[in-house]
Amino acid sequence: MSTRVFTTLVAAAVAVAAAGCSSGPQGPAQAAEAFVTDFADHDVQAAADRTSQPEKARAALGSAWDQLQAEKLVATTGAARVTGDTAIVDYTYEWHLPKDRVWTYRGQLQMGRTDGRWQVRWSSADIHPQLGNTQTLQLRSNPAPRARVNERSGSDVLVPGSLYRVMFKPSTSTDPVGVSLALANALHRFDDRITPDSLLRAARKSDGAYTAALLSEWEFGEVNSQVLGLSGVTFSKESDLVPTDRRFAPDLMTQVRKTVIDEVDGKAGWSVVTVNANGVDTDVLEEVDPQTSPSFSLSVDRNIQNAAQRAVDARTEQTMMVVLQPSTGAILAIAQNEAADAAGPVAATGLYPPGSTFKTVTAAATMTAGHATPDTIVPCPSQIVVGERTIPNYDLFSVGSVAMATAYERSCNTSFAKLASELGGEDLRTAAAALGLGPDYTMAGLTTVSGSVPRDDNMVQRAEDGIGQGKVLASPFGMAMVAATVANGATSVPYLIAGHQTQVSGDRPQLKPAVIDGLRLMMRKVVLGGTAERIVDQGEVYGKTGEAEVDGGSHSWFIGYRGDLAWATLLVRGGSSDNAVAVTRDMLAALPPGY
Repeated sequence: MSTRVFTTLVAAAVAVAAAGCSSGPQGPAQAAEAFVTDFADHDVQAAADRTSQPEKARAALGSAWDQLQAEKLVATTGAARVTGDTAIVDYTYEWHLPKDRVWTYRGQLQMGRTDGRWQVRWSSADIHPQLGNTQTLQLRSNPAPRARVNERSGSDVLVPGSLYRVMFKPSTSTDPVGVSLALANALHRFDDRITPDSLLRAARKSDGAYTAALLSEWEFGEVNSQVLGLSGVTFSKESDLVPTDRRFAPDLMTQVRKTVIDEVDGKAGWSVVTVNANGVDTDVLEEVDPQTSPSFSLSVDRNIQNAAQRAVDARTEQTMMVVLQPSTGAILAIAQNEAADAAGPVAATGLYPPGSTFKTVTAAATMTAGHATPDTIVPCPSQIVVGERTIPNYDLFSVGSVAMATAYERSCNTSFAKLASELGGEDLRTAAAALGLGPDYTMAGLTTVSGSVPRDDNMVQRAEDGIGQGKVLASPFGMAMVAATVANGATSVPYLIAGHQTQVSGDRPQLKPAVIDGLRLMMRKVVLGGTAERIVDQGEVYGKTGEAEVDGGSHSWFIGYRGDLAWATLLVRGGSSDNAVAVTRDMLAALPPGY
């Protein structure tokens, strides 16, 4: 039984009279105390029997417990004021309602004495002072609006709403081929990957009903006349976070939704109202406003995301781009075209040989080890032999002996293979980590893999690694981190959802300022007169191109930065690195002034 505290203050004459009796509550205070004790014990019959109208009281007391969905009542009595055969006794009720709601109020019991016995003169005010005799209490829950998800400039990208799940089960259809044709024709406007054949194949492979599409309320309204009544097609309506634009970073929005969906519900409000005999609300006795969860803010910038998306969509090869803000680590855009989407979230997790973009790491390791500076003269013959491995330049070009900065600008394989071969086995790995490539980043809303740069004590293997063609692998996300580190002067911590911390596993040593300055000088030369001249008209751009040879062709890379934007662009088997430069230029050219 719950513990209750009863405080009784009575007039001196009443206390003396009660003390003179041998048993039973004789005074109004004791009678009131017995009533509230029974009420608090949820013994409504016993409480009703202590009133002047037991039958009415029992129904009303029971209704209060039921309609409030009460879990506990703590009831106390206070002062008693006696006038002849009548008295008034103060009471305090503390209702404990579902979900830790507590409702406390005070009132007064009207007491009367008949044939020497005190009892409660029944009225609904014995439950609540504002409750009428033909009224009942009712607990109401007032749901909190769900939180929204905004992009960097504050516009909504995911909002609370309803989704319609369109499901197709061929085994229950009288004409599966015809239905798949009609359904695909209706849905194709929202997802051009949906065809009758792909829909029917996927549905037949599925266990149970196949989800053909998830449509917003507006989208469903556009096609419901076309799909309602189709044999084997069913629908369900679900509350969810709904994209405001299904073409805005769809894969990324799916990952974000999965991350925040359990946090979007605020704390529901509640109220207690009085309802008359006709079921009409008459008064609000208690009201607690709902508490909305704060909106989630993404680091993604709508203008940059849209510009990057249009740029990658213009290519037929798997094309992807990651754009970061060097000063903060904010992920400003992750864009993949349809061909890349078919391979998964590869912009953030796909690992590829980075080609000559990795010469940025080799240059950093060389300068850190004290072997060279940008001005140090290094050989750049058409080919070089390291151990038993012959490493050529592209098309066997040669520029003789030049400054390391020029070798970087011209992307001399032979120069950087030799420089890498002279490093220690851990040097490339350490330099890569200092540039943000290699550590693991556990980030809310986005799964990432930056890359892999193994220790290698074999001189030949290290030479191949130094030009991004050996065992080293990197994702576009990882190479964007490299460019961002050069821009910022130190590696920042990437993030996608503001307020959600990213956990970094792995050392990230600090590069010396002279090394950063050297990398910046060389990356600017690449744009001013080297392999990235195509983008020279897009402001003060710094960059490094790369072409990684793989089976069936070569990957086209471009990493770089301008102001507080850093990026990595990759075209899988996209051929010349100039193609990656062109895609990046398209992105920069599409940005509004001020970016």
